[in-house]
Amino acid sequence: MLATQVLKDTYRFWNPNPSDFTSGNLFNKHVAMLETNPNPGQYYYSYWPYGSFGAYSRLTDLQYMTQYAEGSKFESSYKGLQLFMKAWFGFSATLDMGDVPYSEAGMATEGITQPKYDKQADVFAEILSDLQKAEADFAQGTNFDGDIMYGGDVTKWRKLCNAMQLKVIQTMSKQATSEQKARFAAIVNAGNLMTGNDDNFKLVYSDNPNATYPMYNGEERRQNTGVTQLVVNALKNFNDRRLFYFAEPAQAQIDGGLTESDWDAYVGAPSSMAAEQLALNNADGDYSLLNKRYVAFMDNDPMLYFTYSEQCFIIAEAIEEGWVSGDAQQYYQNGVKAQLEYYMNLPHTADYVHGMAIDQNYIDNYFTGAAAYATSGTKEDRLHQIWTQRWLIDFFQGNGGNYQQFLRTGYPVYPLNPSTSLNPEDPTVYPKRWMYPTDEQTKNPVNYQKAIDEQYNGYDGINQVPWYLK
Repeated sequence: MLATQVLKDTYRFWNPNPSDFTSGNLFNKHVAMLETNPNPGQYYYSYWPYGSFGAYSRLTDLQYMTQYAEGSKFESSYKGLQLFMKAWFGFSATLDMGDVPYSEAGMATEGITQPKYDKQADVFAEILSDLQKAEADFAQGTNFDGDIMYGGDVTKWRKLCNAMQLKVIQTMSKQATSEQKARFAAIVNAGNLMTGNDDNFKLVYSDNPNATYPMYNGEERRQNTGVTQLVVNALKNFNDRRLFYFAEPAQAQIDGGLTESDWDAYVGAPSSMAAEQLALNNADGDYSLLNKRYVAFMDNDPMLYFTYSEQCFIIAEAIEEGWVSGDAQQYYQNGVKAQLEYYMNLPHTADYVHGMAIDQNYIDNYFTGAAAYATSGTKEDRLHQIWTQRWLIDFFQGNGGNYQQFLRTGYPVYPLNPSTSLNPEDPTVYPKRWMYPTDEQTKNPVNYQKAIDEQYNGYDGINQVPWYLK
């Protein structure tokens, strides 16, 4: 079915093999490559530093999907899916590049082959409108076929549409209007949101050879993939047993007499170190490599795209910022507990957690020390806790998840060493965007030029600052 194909094309990792999947996790500083040849993704560049409008080609399929459903009991549901997916494509594109076609996107069949680039503020506004309309369509719809994400459950899609509006508004927090903040509060107060891990928006893998976990059977790649110092230190700071689910103990520490259940046996790789030195240190067993479970199972960890935990952290931040009333501590704790419960209930972990399994007693006693909500600290202290926990959700997910949130918040602080950065324009800064696809200069030259002139003074560069970050 068209719905199945669009969902598969959208949420399946772009090239599901261990090498590319590992590369796809580098930008968010969860893992580091430990090879002499530096991977640009680790050092703030890319093998292909361009965004894409390729997803927009699926808008035509979505239009046909809706047309075929006209007059059936599924019509409203497929309308909702069409609008949600357009919003998803637009959100990704605008965060990647800035101003993008949206209002005229997917209208080639109507003769619009050179769509205008909408201002990013307008793109955000239209995305929010489409998500609101999608939620209303799902509310009128019935469970539908072809859905590989939620099994056609319209109640879950409704919750996701509402939660995504919260994420969109918060992502543009530097520019959000009073009306948009009020809308955020109204959605929270209405309460039709995710209520637990069963509502997580995720792609599930299986033992079907065409739908297996991208890192499966990637032992050679795993041996050159370290968990970063940033992750290891954050988890140690929280006394967070996810460390034992994510990583292997450093061989040098085991050789020195520590056990696999000793916190000090885990040593993160500094992702900003020169590749040659990382490789030498890895040969000496200095770093904790990615956990062996990641390569052992075809039906491994689902790819999490939006979780109940993230929703909790979004709301906790909004409460701290005064956008909505509520108990930020409770939302923070609910978000953390949900992630811990997720790993506690994840299959294929029993023999791979180094004697430090997450159980209910551990979860019940998690919030002590640095993990306890900083009620007596500053707002900044509490936001740092929220942002760190939100960042940890995306560990080795390959979903691209947190980088724009890092650009928005600046936290956790990603290591940047100008002497190793491969940012070709300025090695002292983090890239803020990707350049427009090169073929736009011939396919849509007038609108392309207008977009870069109005946003970036005529220069389509990776360090130019898009509107949502100003």
